[in-house]
Amino acid sequence: MKTNLFLITTLLLVGSLLTPGQAQSPTIPSSAPAKALPGTAGDQSPKGSARIVGSVMDSTQAKAVEFASIALYTKATGKAVDGTVADEKGKFTLTKLVAGQYDVLVSFVGFRNKTITNLTLTDGQTLDLGVIKLASSIKTLEEVTVVGQAALIEEKVDRLVYNAEKDITAKGGDASDVLRKVPMLTVDLDGNVSLRGSQNIRVLINNKPSTIVASSVSDALKQIPADQIKTVEVITSPSAKYDAEGSGGIINIITKKNSLQGLNLNVDSGVGNRGSMLSLNGNYRKGKAGFTLGGFGRAMYNTITKTNLDQTSQVNDVTTLTRQSGNGNSSGLFGQYNLGFDYDLAKNQSITAGVRYGVRNMLNQQDLVTQLFTNNTLMSTGNRNVDVKNLSGTVDANVDYLHTFKPQQEWSVSTLYSRNDLTNNFDANLFSGSGELTARQRNLNKNVNQEFTLQTDYQTPIRQNQLLEFGGKAIFRQVNSDYRYLLAGPSGGFTTEANNTLGELTYHQNIAAGYSSYTFTTKNRYTFKGGLRYEHTFIDASTREGGSLGIGDYGVLVPSVNASRTFKGTTLKLGFNRRIQRPGLQQLNPNFNAANPQNITIGNPRLNPELTNNVELGVSKSIGKTFINATFFGRVTNNAITQVSQPSDTIPGAIVTSYQNIGRQHAYGTNLFANVAASSKITVGLFLNAFYTSLTGQTMGLDGASIEQTNNGFNISGGTFMNATFKNGWGAQAFGFMQGSQVQLQGRQGGFGFYTIGVKKEFNNKKASLGLAAENFLTNRFNIHTVLNSPLLSQVNDVYLYNRGIRLTFTLKIGKMTMEAPRRKAKSVNNDDVKSDGSSQTQAGGGSTGGQSRP
Repeated sequence: MKTNLFLITTLLLVGSLLTPGQAQSPTIPSSAPAKALPGTAGDQSPKGSARIVGSVMDSTQAKAVEFASIALYTKATGKAVDGTVADEKGKFTLTKLVAGQYDVLVSFVGFRNKTITNLTLTDGQTLDLGVIKLASSIKTLEEVTVVGQAALIEEKVDRLVYNAEKDITAKGGDASDVLRKVPMLTVDLDGNVSLRGSQNIRVLINNKPSTIVASSVSDALKQIPADQIKTVEVITSPSAKYDAEGSGGIINIITKKNSLQGLNLNVDSGVGNRGSMLSLNGNYRKGKAGFTLGGFGRAMYNTITKTNLDQTSQVNDVTTLTRQSGNGNSSGLFGQYNLGFDYDLAKNQSITAGVRYGVRNMLNQQDLVTQLFTNNTLMSTGNRNVDVKNLSGTVDANVDYLHTFKPQQEWSVSTLYSRNDLTNNFDANLFSGSGELTARQRNLNKNVNQEFTLQTDYQTPIRQNQLLEFGGKAIFRQVNSDYRYLLAGPSGGFTTEANNTLGELTYHQNIAAGYSSYTFTTKNRYTFKGGLRYEHTFIDASTREGGSLGIGDYGVLVPSVNASRTFKGTTLKLGFNRRIQRPGLQQLNPNFNAANPQNITIGNPRLNPELTNNVELGVSKSIGKTFINATFFGRVTNNAITQVSQPSDTIPGAIVTSYQNIGRQHAYGTNLFANVAASSKITVGLFLNAFYTSLTGQTMGLDGASIEQTNNGFNISGGTFMNATFKNGWGAQAFGFMQGSQVQLQGRQGGFGFYTIGVKKEFNNKKASLGLAAENFLTNRFNIHTVLNSPLLSQVNDVYLYNRGIRLTFTLKIGKMTMEAPRRKAKSVNNDDVKSDGSSQTQAGGGSTGGQSRP
């Protein structure tokens, strides 16, 4: 693995900039009651027996101001003698105060300071200041938030935040059930996620990456229990602080956390006709130390798939028609187990460590009947029984350190080690038309993906309305893919077939990155956020058979600019950014995957990255009890990694799909979202995603020469949901979604629909709940109808998914907890820089056979 001196020098330089002098808090002049840091003078003041208590609220939003600073000044000298910080409910307490006269200063970034004067304390007295309301400041460093229906959605300068805590129907489900309801996102029936029609996105969990996400986004989402998700952040215009990867954007899933003292245990369970789950999560916190231990397991079963495939191919003036029908089923076990630890080294320093293990075992069985016609004459009929194993085990370990010098001035160091062992094998038995076993096939594909990341970030406020951020990052990756394609007769052992069916890909990818970002807020509530990031990628790739692949290193400079303006309940946003999309292992892996020999996939290890320019204009407004958000966007991608299907010149009637850097993609469209509070207990939401896309690439013509192929059209999806709460702990929710057909280079992929309804009853002061949810209960199955065309092939593929389901869920909370003031915890590594098709795509007769590791 390469070592880059430039990167090491950069990291050392960033560390050297953080001199001890920067760690000093600013001196508070005694001549004026400037804002004092909590506790700066507390240790020097005499101790008494009086107390001051109170709470801090936002005057316009009627909610707590978390972490507001409380400073206590003596009336006689005007000097700060004590201070504290409010907890997450806005409450605060000053204790051991000496009798006398005082002033109290309450402050927080983004609000006007408020001073309460002429307070007189006597020995032993508890003075309750009640609710202290802070008004918003015209100068604010914080990103402006439109509150509208704040319980559901928040709009920030570079992202949309969807609050998922009140989702009833997702109880017992997984993260994909939640993401279906997030504006701008589309989640298909396999759990594959698209943002504005692009699957080139990065999915983070609590700001952290994982190799399991790179292997398959859809499988990773199945490992996250829905009821553990607090919010989903859709970052459509990432700042320079984020990795440059992900042309579509970034999705950050924030799970529920707490800052409670004591011990608690949550038990969540569910059982249904297509799946069951059990989750146990425990937390223990005492003083400065906290521990978490948890596990989540989910079983999937009764997942039936039927397929019909008609495809015509032309090779050497011979036309072959393939007709294939398939009957299959799949089952799977998903698990996630985690151990976490955090410790407050000092009042302004913390360390966090954690280990997470994820497991995914997907088994697919498919029976295929295939007929081959040559020039309208039936040439052969065969049966094929395929068993596919898609298994993985992932380990993530992190250690993170955070030092906070003063509000919004902090330095962090983060490390992450991640390893994913992925197995993607299949065994096939081939039968003649009379049912006699004629041959056997086996594909063995073992992938190991390891990476180590070191990252450091520093941010500091400049005056009251500016923020400067900069940092550096190093990622060291190594991927090994060992593949073998074996054949055997009806009896006897397997032998290796020639023609690149035995090999190994070794792929080293090291990345050195540095960034700087600047945020500025004006008096008129304009917010500007601009940044510049540079990433240099070093690649050393080789195969066992062919040696070095000769892929060159490359660098990319990534600018990002975001601006927002808030006035009279309306927020306008304008953003531009450039993104890079590196190929993932499934695109690179030269394994010859012929689980369905009529639909063969093979990667291309010589792929280069693609570059995308994005621009967006958004508007959000609250009108009475209605919140409306509309975003208009444009996306242009060059050197796009595109799937290309061509007829096989060795297997009659077969289609071979690979990846090439031949595409140009243009997409222009809009995302609309409206949330209506019909009453204090009923909320209704509507959303629509519509965009026009144009794709251009190269394919093979009838004469064997390369020709340009284009395709364009509209992609439309939308849905609605309703939440309702009733007396005595009852609640209900309904959700429906429709996805239209999607434009591809060689045709269109069929659309689908999805709907669900659920009810919940809470007991024992919300310590227990019982829920019932049903999905797709009015239809027996969905049909995804896909059509592909090019000069040498045509394909019509129908996939029938039987996903009618019902599930019963139960939740129990055990333990007694008390609240403490939450502290900032160390930041974690945030790798979001590799292309994944996000899929375990269901192909005709192939089942879910795909797997992918981060290169």
